[in-house]
Amino acid sequence: MSTNAKLPLDMLYQWENNHKDRLYMTQPMGDGTVDEFTWGRAVDEARRMAAYLKSLDLPEKSRIGIISKNCAHWIMTDWAIWLAGHISVPLYPMLNADTVNYVLNHAGCEVLFVGKLDDWPSMKPGVPESVRCISYPLSPPNNYETWNTIVAGNEPLQGNPVRDAEELATIVYTSGSTGRPKGVMLSFDNMAFAAEGGIKTLNVGPDERMLSYLPMAHVFERTFVELGSLYAGFQLFFAESLDTFVQDLQRARPTLFLSVPRLWVKFQHGVLQKVPKHKLDRLLKIPLVNKLIKKKVLKNLGLDQVKLAGSGSAPLSHDVLDWYRNLGLELLEGYGMSENFAYSHMNKPGRTRTGYVGEALPGVETRISEQGEVQVKSPATMMGYYKDDEKTAEAFTEDGFLRTGDKGEIDQMGRLKLTGRLKEIFKTSKGKYIAPAKLENLLMAHDSIEVCCVSGANQTQPFAMVMLNEELRPLVQDDAALKKEIEDSLKQLIQDINKQVDPHEQLAFIIVMQDEWTIENSFLTPTLKLKRNVVEDTYQQKVDAWYGQKKPVIWQ
Repeated sequence: MSTNAKLPLDMLYQWENNHKDRLYMTQPMGDGTVDEFTWGRAVDEARRMAAYLKSLDLPEKSRIGIISKNCAHWIMTDWAIWLAGHISVPLYPMLNADTVNYVLNHAGCEVLFVGKLDDWPSMKPGVPESVRCISYPLSPPNNYETWNTIVAGNEPLQGNPVRDAEELATIVYTSGSTGRPKGVMLSFDNMAFAAEGGIKTLNVGPDERMLSYLPMAHVFERTFVELGSLYAGFQLFFAESLDTFVQDLQRARPTLFLSVPRLWVKFQHGVLQKVPKHKLDRLLKIPLVNKLIKKKVLKNLGLDQVKLAGSGSAPLSHDVLDWYRNLGLELLEGYGMSENFAYSHMNKPGRTRTGYVGEALPGVETRISEQGEVQVKSPATMMGYYKDDEKTAEAFTEDGFLRTGDKGEIDQMGRLKLTGRLKEIFKTSKGKYIAPAKLENLLMAHDSIEVCCVSGANQTQPFAMVMLNEELRPLVQDDAALKKEIEDSLKQLIQDINKQVDPHEQLAFIIVMQDEWTIENSFLTPTLKLKRNVVEDTYQQKVDAWYGQKKPVIWQ
């Protein structure tokens, strides 16, 4: 279904022809310097790389992989692949070798661009020998052909290649929270519709600045940062590393800022480490210093210029939203999936409702099924899953709506509230159903908790496993007084939560996990979402013993 939206390559030619000298991307080089790309330079390098890709005489519409942290070359590679008539396949930069191998083989990648990576030696064994690798600047040491050498040795591809609107542009592999990743097929039209609709809704233009740091392989960053900048023309800055993140923010002074719940909570914890919550609350109530304090906190976070702040990937707790709102930063939650290029629902300034992910974006139809499932339909919806007709058929209703797998409800203003995952809802031994998301949101209001998982299928009552924030985890090992203080606060938390929920939802106990849940040990997806099945399978053998202790708080 063509939407008549300008396609990504059309936008590329527009910036190249009309604004070639305008600064587009600022890339930190790791030594305190930056490399700056105008639109003209960026498109020129993409055209040179495209000419090289065409010289390889690959089969038509070959799949070409990109595995790298975010950088200017990632975006130029995407363009080069499209200009050369091929299909891009992004891979998360923190995958293990097994998943790298699965994606490259499943997609049938002929070429792989290798960029900024933290642990390339552990990933490299997953790359089939038949795959030709090309190295970015700042990539780990290797013997591959380099971007700069190729760009210097090839003349730019001439003319303005045209790709059909309904042609496959990219295959985005889901983060695999359950089972093997699925290859989501997105057309140029899917991408164009989402990018154009998002930019118009947010009313952003070329004067904005944005820091790119969430994985570009994920649709959230791809839609609103890569494609968003292509359609709006705003300036992009890249983060160098976690260690330099504050400096990177200070350099960019973004006017638009997107993050995910886990990171919004980390930013909050970072502030509260320096200024305790009760002290900050007290200062914010004093009229004379209120504005100064707000400005100082936001400036220290590097967010004092932000006009629009967004959060996606998972719900934020009410407390966190209120905390940022008190600082003068309204976090606009949104909702989308890989399967619709992150284009589904978004809160609008002045129309937010706590606990809701916003109204349907232009062109999106939404309905709630008899089972309570959110179902959506728009021109941004995927073509299907690559090489999997069965799962594609399962993903859609007979009349073409995408089954999200999320439960939800819609208020009188059309705002959507997510109430849990259909597959995550479990039944207690009393035959009562529990939606973990509701309880997890209440738990995440606690300052000490970084991530949590509510479980308890076939038990009398649900229970929670929590991981403390990274500042506290080492301290509680040696500080008995601090440990007791946290334990007492968690006991109080259970009491507070149990007063707010139905009797069958009341928590039996909290387990404080000693184990760290990370992307690397497969407890979290690359977008920092909990892999519930991995957590539950790992600790299944201990659950009965935990219930047997009959304690409100148990230290693992």
